[in-house]
Amino acid sequence: MNRKRSIALYRRALGLIPGGVNSPVRAFKAIGIPPIFIEKARGSKLWDIDGNEYIDYVGSWGPMIM
Repeated sequence: MNRKRSIALYRRALGLIPGGVNSPVRAFKAIGIPPIFIEKARGSKLWDIDGNEYIDYVGSWGPMIM
């Protein structure tokens, strides 16, 4: 899996945002991998900036809050 662009953006974010993410709950240092940066989504599918495709298994969490 190619993660080159996501890793580069995460390193940049570390210099701008404490922990590199907008919430301490999502602090990626503790799990040892950088986060993915989502470029687009359609239905249950997501694509990161490196072109990797994911299936959104927890998409229902947002609607459940509302």
